[in-house]
Amino acid sequence: MRRLARCCWLWLACLFSACAWADPVGSARQSSYALMSPENRSMQDDPSQNPATFWVLDGESLWQTPSGKRQIACATCHGAESTSMKGVAASFPKFVGSNLLSLSDQVNVCRQTRQEGEPYAPESKPLLALTSYIGQQSKGLPITIQITPVNALALEAGKTLFYEKLGQLNLSCAQCHAERSGQKLGGNPIPQGHPTAYPLYRLEWQSVGSLQRRLRNCMTGVRAEPFALGSKELVELELFLMWRARGMLMETPGVRP
Repeated sequence: MRRLARCCWLWLACLFSACAWADPVGSARQSSYALMSPENRSMQDDPSQNPATFWVLDGESLWQTPSGKRQIACATCHGAESTSMKGVAASFPKFVGSNLLSLSDQVNVCRQTRQEGEPYAPESKPLLALTSYIGQQSKGLPITIQITPVNALALEAGKTLFYEKLGQLNLSCAQCHAERSGQKLGGNPIPQGHPTAYPLYRLEWQSVGSLQRRLRNCMTGVRAEPFALGSKELVELELFLMWRARGMLMETPGVRP
């Protein structure tokens, strides 16, 4: 059984390595930041102009505030966030035990098991605030997702979804963000779709949102029924996108049009 599992892992690793070149983006990867106007880049770069700073500050407060039935704070277990959370956001989604968790999932696991509090609702301000604050501790660090025997099957599932045509428009993620990246749609440049800046403040939303919110927007855009927030499919797709962006630098909290 172990030999079979190892063979499957080696096959998947070779498949990913062999297919990496198939993404037309290849080694010429760039963040959506490069496509923004100077004004929007300046907004992201300057914390005093970046609207997401308000979420980060709220996250800092939540990090230090005792909560739940046990009345303990995140800082009680983790200590100084600048060291304990450094690089954490750049490594998610990841398997914790037998479960593939996004960073939001992990926050809620800690909230329920350590603080004995109610989980934060998807896209709620407290959850976005904490993930923004945790994400900021990885700003400037490379995304570290690698193929392992543990995550290989989930990565393959996310890759399949990235290339799968969806909705009434019969379009896949890859058709826009790999094959046609750099071209224009409705007068706007099509980005490569690297999730380097989430959670981010989107001017269209007038709010901070997660990568899963953006993925659901894209699914709605191709007239497909979007997967539920927190669904297995969205976390697997998130894992693949982070692997696709491996080595790129984290920008959280980002700004996008």
